[in-house]
Amino acid sequence: MTQDIGQTLLASLNNGVAVVGSFVPNLIAGTVVLLIGIIIASILKQIVLGIFKALRVEALLRKYGVPEANEEFSWSNIFAEIVRWFIIIIFLLPTADIWGLPRVVTILNEFLLYLPNVFVAAIIAVVGFVLGSLAHNLILASVKGISSNTANRIASVTRWAVNVFVILAVLNQLGVATDLIRILFTGFVAMLAIAGGIAFGLGGQNSAKEIVEGLRRKLE
Repeated sequence: MTQDIGQTLLASLNNGVAVVGSFVPNLIAGTVVLLIGIIIASILKQIVLGIFKALRVEALLRKYGVPEANEEFSWSNIFAEIVRWFIIIIFLLPTADIWGLPRVVTILNEFLLYLPNVFVAAIIAVVGFVLGSLAHNLILASVKGISSNTANRIASVTRWAVNVFVILAVLNQLGVATDLIRILFTGFVAMLAIAGGIAFGLGGQNSAKEIVEGLRRKLE
């Protein structure tokens, strides 16, 4: 009886050692592939940051009033991080395959297909915020005939309206609660229409008159 237990334990130990022994080469190979991917991803990130710095993209975006949280979450870093993680995931795929993790490979494939949405969403955000700033400046330039307070209010409302549309478009591109975003988008448009009608029809008659008089003086 004792001999049988000893043989069973020895057989289990031998199987365990054999499994570990067969996995170690795969573990080393997968780790090497992943380390190569991390190194390449880091190099490409620095290249992207260098290109953005050479083109003075951050200064250009600040000129057009594109919002920026801080240096760590600057637009340059966002795009560079997207590139870095894209490369890392590309190398994670063969790594997970070498390690024999098919479910991880499936998840990484789905995430890899999702990353372009993040890239497009970032572009939509940048372009949208630039358009919002341009719309703000355009309105200020086109309504110089009215008081500065009224012009600033109109320009600010326009800019924030564009920014809200941009945020909704970004969330829609990312696939975040798509149906809810559509409802919010429709509601926001309706709110602007109703608010504009009430403002100009009731409380904003003087401002509307002032705008019309200013435009008429410019035409004359």
